[in-house]
Amino acid sequence: MSDDMPPNNERALFGGFCIRRGGVNVPDVIEEKYELIDGKEVMLSAASISHLNIQGNLYHILKNYLKGKRCKVFSEARVVFENKNWFQPDLIVVCDKNKIKDTYIDGAPDFVAEVLSPTTQLRDFGIKKDTYEKFGVREYWIISPKEETIAVYLLKDGKYRIDHVYHKYTEEEWRWLTDEEKAEQSLALKISLYDDLEIDIRDVFEDE
Repeated sequence: MSDDMPPNNERALFGGFCIRRGGVNVPDVIEEKYELIDGKEVMLSAASISHLNIQGNLYHILKNYLKGKRCKVFSEARVVFENKNWFQPDLIVVCDKNKIKDTYIDGAPDFVAEVLSPTTQLRDFGIKKDTYEKFGVREYWIISPKEETIAVYLLKDGKYRIDHVYHKYTEEEWRWLTDEEKAEQSLALKISLYDDLEIDIRDVFEDE
């Protein structure tokens, strides 16, 4: 830091957002994010660093795998299901190019992943899950940063069925599992859209 810039000379005031740098106030424009849920606008609060880290890890895994393929992955794209419900899921995969518009996705994606936060988990397990089921999202992941788990729901006969709950085990936790318990667990996730894509759950929660 230069001599003419004291520590309190660089600050951010959120709301009426203003950055002060070198004695000059520089206004920034923040685009507020919101979803329309059951006809009501719901503001989206800023995600935690762990949330963003998980979201970014999974996005890059899917982006690299889908390169050159028909399906596309998007992060926080607006998805319009109907007039009263349009969401911005953390991650989606869309295989029908006709659904991809300039500023939104028109209709259900093939895959959705939501990363839980204290302010969104009720909706993620509730109206969002119900809407994804109703409009035919084939696979839905609910990711818990706190528990380091991924719950996978698959659409079968028009209803979601829990397929598996994956857990990122520490070495100590894994060591204490019985052989039978280890046989029931898996550290590799698969997306039902592809037979040859396996994702190590440790890569999803990697924070380095």
